[in-house]
Amino acid sequence: MDSRPIRFVHRSRIVEVQSAPITRSVLDWLRDDARCTGTKEGCAEGDCGACTVIVAELAEQGAASGSAAAQATVVGGLSLRPVNACIRFLPTLDGKALLTVEDLAAITGGELHPVQQAMVECHGSQCGFCTPGFVMTMTASYEQHCEAGHVPGRQQLADELAGNLCRCTGYRPILDAGQRMFELPKKRLDTAPIVALLQQLRADAPLHHVAPNPAQPGRQDHFHAPRTLDALATLREQKPDARLLAGCTDIGLWVNKMFRDLGDIVYVGEVDALKRIAVADGMLQIGAGAPLEDAWSALAAHWPVLNEAWLRFAGPPVRHAGTMGGNVANGSPIGDSAPVLIALGASIQLRRGAATRTMPLEDFYLDYMKNQLQPGELVTGLHVPLPTPAQQLRAYKISKRYDCDISALFAALALELDGGTVKSARFAFGGMAAVVKRARGAEAAVLGQPWTEATVQAAMAALDTDFSPLTDLRASADYRRQVARGLLKRLWLDTGAAPKPVPTSVWTATADAA
Repeated sequence: MDSRPIRFVHRSRIVEVQSAPITRSVLDWLRDDARCTGTKEGCAEGDCGACTVIVAELAEQGAASGSAAAQATVVGGLSLRPVNACIRFLPTLDGKALLTVEDLAAITGGELHPVQQAMVECHGSQCGFCTPGFVMTMTASYEQHCEAGHVPGRQQLADELAGNLCRCTGYRPILDAGQRMFELPKKRLDTAPIVALLQQLRADAPLHHVAPNPAQPGRQDHFHAPRTLDALATLREQKPDARLLAGCTDIGLWVNKMFRDLGDIVYVGEVDALKRIAVADGMLQIGAGAPLEDAWSALAAHWPVLNEAWLRFAGPPVRHAGTMGGNVANGSPIGDSAPVLIALGASIQLRRGAATRTMPLEDFYLDYMKNQLQPGELVTGLHVPLPTPAQQLRAYKISKRYDCDISALFAALALELDGGTVKSARFAFGGMAAVVKRARGAEAAVLGQPWTEATVQAAMAALDTDFSPLTDLRASADYRRQVARGLLKRLWLDTGAAPKPVPTSVWTATADAA
């Protein structure tokens, strides 16, 4: 396949980028090449949100046809997602549109956008460094709720802004602005010109971009973006040493913070078949390329108790970019997806060339950052058994901050009760071992026993045989042991002693948690 330039829509026209390094960030391109300096660099790791932009694509691509959960804002044929520009590689914009704070003037004819006007009126900006990122996240929210004819409450706005940090003004005036923007005269994004340009880009061949490696003169790196699952599987088998890239929310840090050389890249984000989410054969089927926001939404639709875990998994810009398949394949022992999926008995689908295989997710992990993937193999999806009437599930995240923090410990605890007796138990913990792991001893202690305080005390004692946690910067080993025991006790308090009602929506879950 011949190399071609990266082509995307920016500032109302199609932009072609020749010979950009394949790991060049969208943020660096904006500031250094396009000279659009409204987007700021803060943390350069996807935590602060100062660099938030909106990536738009045709709605049938952004949501993937057949998807049961599409959490992007869909307006006039466009799917809009706020993402962090600092950890997004430029080639991943191919065939899409990039909207930044500079684009708001075009929406309003040079006047302040309602989001900007509300920030001025409510004194939502002080030093102003974080403001462009807040404004872009709020613009996505504005378009979403205006399209739905719905004015969000204050807590919902706070959750939507969880990926944006402010160090000086504080959140009260920013939330005031979030409410005020809906009271001002409506000024909406005109999607028709963007849709027309994106339709032109659909005629382009799948991207194969070849560019010099700036750190190694004379070497060229290849960025491949196949569009079908067959083409992806074939390419992966042919190039087993190439780096697989999905949402870039982790790999982006390898470049920004660790200065790692990635070599050639195979990007999975153009394969619509991997984005699909559906219910079939008694399973919730989640494609490996489905954004985290969509995947967690689908899980929470069947298990409303997972709403809080959904909200606390990073912030919206990370959830809109990252994928659940990538989170699971990464295999971090403190990743929040794997404990929930293992507790629910999920299986993982793998493919190498034309051959496919399935295994329980808990068997996928071998050791710290080691898994069952063979050379040339990739993850294609996750299958989660649908809940039964007798199933009880709880997910507890322990971290130093409520929002946007890495877990010190994550527990996903599932029970089936039959007349007060434990029929089955699956207790999965992250942060307690080198991999996410089931607490087999604790499960055995409750299986077939009455669900009483004495039973849960036996399970708490059994945890010492299940895990030998480490001490690190997030928590000491003793703290992890103590908290893990406490979470089993909390499970009993939530489901046995005086059961609490299960939240029915993401917003009531947040209010209950507060």
